Amino acid sequence: MRSLFLSLIAALHALAAALPQPHPDLSISLTKKSSLRTADGYVDPASIRAHIISTEAKLQRGAAAFERNTGTALSSSLTKRASGSAPLVDDSNKNWIGVIQAGTPPQTFTMDFDTGSADLFLPGTSCGSSCGGQERYIPSSSSSAQSLGTTFQVTYGDGSGAAGDVYKDTVSLAGFKATAQTFGVATNATGLSQEKFDGLMGMSFKSLSEFPADPVFDTLISQGAVPDSVFAFKLASSGSELHVGGVNSALYKGSVTYTPVTKKAYWQINGDGMGVNGKTAVKKFSAIVDSGTSLILGTPSQVKQLYAATNAAEVEKGVYALPCNAMPHVSITLGGKSIPLSADSFNLGPIDSSGNTCIGAIQAMDSLGDQFQWILGDILMRNVYTIFDVGHARVGFADLA
Repeated sequence: MRSLFLSLIAALHALAAALPQPHPDLSISLTKKSSLRTADGYVDPASIRAHIISTEAKLQRGAAAFERNTGTALSSSLTKRASGSAPLVDDSNKNWIGVIQAGTPPQTFTMDFDTGSADLFLPGTSCGSSCGGQERYIPSSSSSAQSLGTTFQVTYGDGSGAAGDVYKDTVSLAGFKATAQTFGVATNATGLSQEKFDGLMGMSFKSLSEFPADPVFDTLISQGAVPDSVFAFKLASSGSELHVGGVNSALYKGSVTYTPVTKKAYWQINGDGMGVNGKTAVKKFSAIVDSGTSLILGTPSQVKQLYAATNAAEVEKGVYALPCNAMPHVSITLGGKSIPLSADSFNLGPIDSSGNTCIGAIQAMDSLGDQFQWILGDILMRNVYTIFDVGHARVGFADLA
């Protein structure tokens, strides 16, 4: 009897070992470490303009990498311009940051998670004061670090840029390990000031990579490290998170509306329209969904068209202000789903102590147009649970719980 019992136990253990083992899909808590407001709580139109220029520079960098990698120009309106900025940049933007680990034993870094770029960048030990107060990646402290013997350098017309070495090492995202992940380690940078995050983790498609190399999440997929080829964001005043390897069903309600990616570079999709105060202001358009951009940015003509029915005035190039007591009700329709923008998210705040004039969250950017007309950034994502499905090349939207 005893031998039969032991045989049964052994058989059960063998069966359990043979069954597929579940992988946890985990989350990274996100916090907002800076804002578009000044220290006294007002919104500076010049800072909004600086953010627009910084976003434009990021898109230019991605468009240039896409052309190198594919031999095809992504966007003539982006690639024809010379100005830009460094991969690691502080433009007083709203940055949603969380923690990753790199190396063996792991070194911890706070990162800006950006669906509008592809690469992982960390500051290196020799970066000096140009990398501000960031935590530094130390290759000699990691037994799994491998120098690829190559360097990277990005320089733009405004004098900003970054240079450094390319490494492979183990990178952990929400507990999932990507081995031999390629990333850049900055040894010198210009345009990087004292920011509260250490580096940048790109989460777009590989075609935008500077190196080129698989983005971290793509590496996790190819190595079978995640249970599903999906990640999702909730951006809010509290409880913000990046969910890796699936979705967090507790954070949304109802069904998910999916819309296909139209070009695997940025997360580019088609939109149905935009409404202002219940009336259609912009009809069908193409857009990218970008967690690394605070605002919603559009072509100058379409932004002007959207604000036409309001009392908005252009107070700086591409920057629109409205009476604080007359903010419009704006909605964006994607895949047939109407997503209203809350008053709190649309109104960035007053420009001075009078409280009469406020800055809206939709602004204009000159270089948009031939490939996509809009960038749907933080402002949209704060109003909807946003799902990035790499495996099916689609973006999903669901109502926040």
